[in-house]
Amino acid sequence: LSPGRKRDFSPVPWSQYFESMEDVEAENETGKDISFQKLRYVIFNYSYTFRVYKSGSEGPVLLLLHGGGHSALSWAVFTAAIISRVQCRIVALDLRGHGETKVKNSEDLSAETMAKDVGNVVEAMYGDLPPPIMLIGHSMGGAIAVHTASSNLVPSLLGLCMIDVVEGTAMDALNSMQNFLRGRPKTFKSLENAVEWSVKSGQIRNLESARVSMVGQVKQCEGITSPEGSKSIVEGIIEEEEEDEERSESVNKRKKEDDMEGLPSETQNLLLFLQTKKDHPYTWRIELAKTEKYWDGWFRGLSNLFLSCPIPKLLLLAGVDRLDKDLTIGQMQGKFQMQVLPQCGHAVHEDAPDKVAEAVATFLIRHRFAEPIGGFQCVFPGC
Repeated sequence: LSPGRKRDFSPVPWSQYFESMEDVEAENETGKDISFQKLRYVIFNYSYTFRVYKSGSEGPVLLLLHGGGHSALSWAVFTAAIISRVQCRIVALDLRGHGETKVKNSEDLSAETMAKDVGNVVEAMYGDLPPPIMLIGHSMGGAIAVHTASSNLVPSLLGLCMIDVVEGTAMDALNSMQNFLRGRPKTFKSLENAVEWSVKSGQIRNLESARVSMVGQVKQCEGITSPEGSKSIVEGIIEEEEEDEERSESVNKRKKEDDMEGLPSETQNLLLFLQTKKDHPYTWRIELAKTEKYWDGWFRGLSNLFLSCPIPKLLLLAGVDRLDKDLTIGQMQGKFQMQVLPQCGHAVHEDAPDKVAEAVATFLIRHRFAEPIGGFQCVFPGC
């Protein structure tokens, strides 16, 4: 960008990257599975509606599972990249409690429940004869992909890919996770505000991906709970204000405080709360701090589960080699393919979608799961 030129943080629609979107009914209130293809509307008699985004019409299905707090939209730019390299079909799924998926018990985020969800969605979409499927998951989604594979919930599974999730590293990080979550803003003034924060904070290092994926991470605030809620709301962005704008805001703030003098304290609190709601209309779709009781279940024993899956496996890591003992031994024994992608944050598939697409495409071609298109040339990694 030229000096002084502002970056565009406005959100972009999913339709720029995916060909279609569907709400898939995977289970009804009695727990009986049903199979509705191409379902376009939510039928409110049912409790389980899973949002999926799709692209491609031929080749194996790449079933994409996002990380905690994210949504299927985090795979948007990757989808455009992989579709241009190999012949495949993309199904990006909003897991329960995330994105636009609606389930009866959205707070049950156990590995067992979410793995069953994946199996139910596959059955609902494809019936008893699903096409060849490769599970690809990032972070929490990588763990769910492994649990799904090890439980044989996808009968046509041909491959498995974990992105930036290693049991040892994940377990070590759990103790500091609450501090990380407390450091995030609680609300945002607008969608543009949320996109800007995600990029400037380093959560997503790719502005293009942030503009489409942050829409799936935040939602408009709902209703009014209590004036006390205003005390927990923090500013949601790192803004570079001009001095005159700051001075103007300060004057306006003092004027509002003067106008409220003499009013009962409860009325002042309510007015402040209403103004804060007006200024910060967006918040996170899911409170990740409340999912802590499931964290151990997602990651404990993950390395051995991954190694025991009798299918070709790929592990993509960000930055540096962070294998734990079990994976180190497994790699030496040639039980899986690994590739380290430098200069990436945790959201590897968002920060470097082209590199991840090349790695996945090469894996698919190497195992003869898919055919290259558009003149794509494989570059096989050395590890």
